[in-house]
Amino acid sequence: MSNYIAQALVGEPEVVEDVTNPDAVSSVTAASITLAADVENSPAWARLKQAAVALQAVQAQDGSVPDEVEHAASAENVAAIVAAVRELAPLFPHDAAYLNALVTDFERWSAGGFAVPDFYDSLMAFQPQQHRVDGLRHLVVFPMYTQNGSSNRYVEAVLVEVIWPEFIGELEAGDYGNKLFVPLRFVDFTPGYDTNSAVLFPETVAMREIPTFTWGAIFQDREAARYRRVVRAASEITKLELPADAASLLDDQKLAEETFVMWDLIHDRTHMRGDLPFDPFMIKQRMPFFLYSLEELRCDLTAFRESVAIERDENASPDARTHAKLVQYAVIFDRIFRFAITGSRVRNYDGLGGQLLFAWMHQHHVLHWTDTQLAFDWDAVPDVVIALGAQIDELYWKSIDRPKKAHWLAAYDMIAETLTPNPASVWARGLPDDVLAGAPKGYTDLVLDDEFPLSMFFEALDKKMKPVIESTIGITATTPDA
Repeated sequence: MSNYIAQALVGEPEVVEDVTNPDAVSSVTAASITLAADVENSPAWARLKQAAVALQAVQAQDGSVPDEVEHAASAENVAAIVAAVRELAPLFPHDAAYLNALVTDFERWSAGGFAVPDFYDSLMAFQPQQHRVDGLRHLVVFPMYTQNGSSNRYVEAVLVEVIWPEFIGELEAGDYGNKLFVPLRFVDFTPGYDTNSAVLFPETVAMREIPTFTWGAIFQDREAARYRRVVRAASEITKLELPADAASLLDDQKLAEETFVMWDLIHDRTHMRGDLPFDPFMIKQRMPFFLYSLEELRCDLTAFRESVAIERDENASPDARTHAKLVQYAVIFDRIFRFAITGSRVRNYDGLGGQLLFAWMHQHHVLHWTDTQLAFDWDAVPDVVIALGAQIDELYWKSIDRPKKAHWLAAYDMIAETLTPNPASVWARGLPDDVLAGAPKGYTDLVLDDEFPLSMFFEALDKKMKPVIESTIGITATTPDA
């Protein structure tokens, strides 16, 4: 999830299974996969990208082109996009309905004078979750913002490739069903994705109404490449001796991608599973940012717990068991080495989750920072990490019977048992009676932007890691030295 927090913090789902969504049978053949094998080098794709970038230069934040002087050139650029889409469409037969609707939406937008774009019809026709076939490609063009990238609803174009290894299909068909989850690999993209954005969500598209969303996609190649670069550097800085299987993730991009697919598959379905106070994440609401920290961490720790169970299950496939062990390393190292120190200190809920996991392991004596060297007691790590997840689960279970504000206070107390609050914190000293008796907004307004500051360990690590983390902006599997 994003480290960028809007002024009024609003929760958005990543990918959550709709259990009422019927199974869709893909009609994709081997020939369909090879059709678009070299599309990123085609002249039509180059023209499409060029036209999209030209449109971005004149679009307002809402996606419109307000300056009438730019309308003639914009119409030419839309015509270029439409022509390129029509030329490329035969390479994507599985997306025929979407690409036809896309042409109609672009032409209507142009004919209507470039007002706020409405691509509802083409979005509804795009159903990538119906074709989860390893190596299958999609051409995706929409006016949209890119989460963790740009907040502007510009025309963006991206070529993507599905990652769907056999063991993931087996897990998804079994205990870890998530019909909406679409794992992807970047092939090429316009500038909105030359950023930290690693998701493709339908809710980011400009459209006239909000439908029930039927898919959500995550770019596991970016997650894996980013992880490999950051963890390699952090391990060197902290003198951490990685176990051999954990080290293998740093040397094998494909292995890392598949590991992140497994992690995200389980994480994403967790948002709507468990003893939840009431839909704690999906409903748009303003609440203290540390509640989002706990929800994201809960889902990650569920993925960790389930991966431990799969690793220990002798009936699970060898591939699933191998990747299950790697998921455990990925959750820990991504959380403590990247999440904790990425982004600003303004309501950074992913960062707080990483801080909490590190401190919990340290205080339970399975993580050691001694003689300026980091070490783990790996045999004891699983049970300790699972215990943190269980504590969050218990908080949620108890809060089914609590008022919302009481849930907020209990969540704060739980975090403050492990992390030291900001010395200036009103929450730590105790909220005044008039705030306690008042509206929830009063509670939220008194949460500091950096309610739980970085520890001295992370302050030092941040200074050394900052250039490495900044270097991962726009990274993909094909980035040199990724």
